[in-house]
Amino acid sequence: MTQATINPQMILLAREARGMSQSDLAERLNSYKASVSRLEHGDGPVDENTLIALAEATHYPPHFFMQKGEILPVNLSYRKRKQVPAKLLTPIEAQMNIIRNHVQLIINGLGKTEIELPFFEVTDKRTPEQIANLVRKSWKVPAGPIENLSRFLEDKGILISSFDFGTDRVDSRSMLTDDNQPIIFLNRNLLGDRQRFSLAFELGHLIMHTFCTVAHDRDINHEANLFAAEFLMPSKDIMPDYKVGITLSLLGELKRKWKVSMISLLYRADDLGLLTPNQKRYLVQQFNDQKIRRREPPQLDVPKENPQRIRQLITELMQKARLNIFQLCTLLAIEYDDYIAYYG
Repeated sequence: MTQATINPQMILLAREARGMSQSDLAERLNSYKASVSRLEHGDGPVDENTLIALAEATHYPPHFFMQKGEILPVNLSYRKRKQVPAKLLTPIEAQMNIIRNHVQLIINGLGKTEIELPFFEVTDKRTPEQIANLVRKSWKVPAGPIENLSRFLEDKGILISSFDFGTDRVDSRSMLTDDNQPIIFLNRNLLGDRQRFSLAFELGHLIMHTFCTVAHDRDINHEANLFAAEFLMPSKDIMPDYKVGITLSLLGELKRKWKVSMISLLYRADDLGLLTPNQKRYLVQQFNDQKIRRREPPQLDVPKENPQRIRQLITELMQKARLNIFQLCTLLAIEYDDYIAYYG
C-alpha cells in the first residue's frame, strides 16, 4: 500500500464526520495525535494495517480513503442559532461533503443534470425582496402560498438532503457539487414551518451569493432572510390578510394558510410597516406569556415535507447499473447504516 492510493483529505473527512478530534482518533488507533496529524497531511506512506485500523476506527470501508476529491470549505453562513461551537458544526459539514460526493457520483453515473437555477446579484437598485419576486415570476409561481416547497424546488433541479444534524442549533446549509449542482441540506428534526423557511433561506443564498463576489461587510444572512420572507409571503399577496387587525388568533389562522411560523408572520407584518413599536412589543409579550415563542402550539404544526429526488436518482442508478443495496453502499464507500441515515 503506497501513499499515492490514499487521499489524506478522506482521513480528515472520516474523522470529522464521526465528530472525533485527532486525539480521539489516535486513541482508537492506539497511536499518537502527532501521528494522526501526519496521516491527514499526507506525510509518509500508509500501510495496509494502518488502513484497516482507520476503517475500523471510523466505521468507513477501506476504499473510502482512496476516493478522490477535496473537502469543500465553508463559504456561506449556516442558518443557525447564534454562537454554535465548531465541535457541533464540523461533523455536520463533513457529512455534507460526503453526501455532496455521493450526489456528484450519482449524477455522473446517470449522465444527467438537475440544474435550473436563476442567478441575481443584490445591488443598490435590486433588493433581496425584488429578487424573490423576480424568481417567482421567472418560475411562474402562482400568487399566494407555495403548497409543497420541497417538491417545487426539486422540480427546478435543486436537490434536497435531509438528515439528522445531531443538534437543534443548526437548521440548514447549501453547497454545490463540482458540476455546480446545488444541494440544500436540512436538519431532519426541523418542524415543518422552520423547514420551509430554511429552504427559502438557502435558496436565497444560492441565487444571490454563490456565484458573485460578496463584500465582507454585507450581512448575507439578513439578505437571505429578506428573500425568504418575500418568496414565501409575497407582500402583495399577504397584505390583505392583515387588514382585519393583527392578533395571536389571526397569526394562528395565517400559519395554516402560509405554512410559516406565527412569529415569522408577526415579523412579516412588522417589516411591511403594519405594526407600531408598541403593538409589536405587546404581541411579542403575548408569545412569551403563553410560552409559545420557541414552541408554537402543536395543533398548529405545519406538516413536514418529504424531499424525494435524491432517492429517485439513487433508484435510477441502481436500476441502470443493476446494483443491489450492498453493491450501492460499496459504490458510495459507506456502510449500510450510514446509507439508511442519509437516504433511508
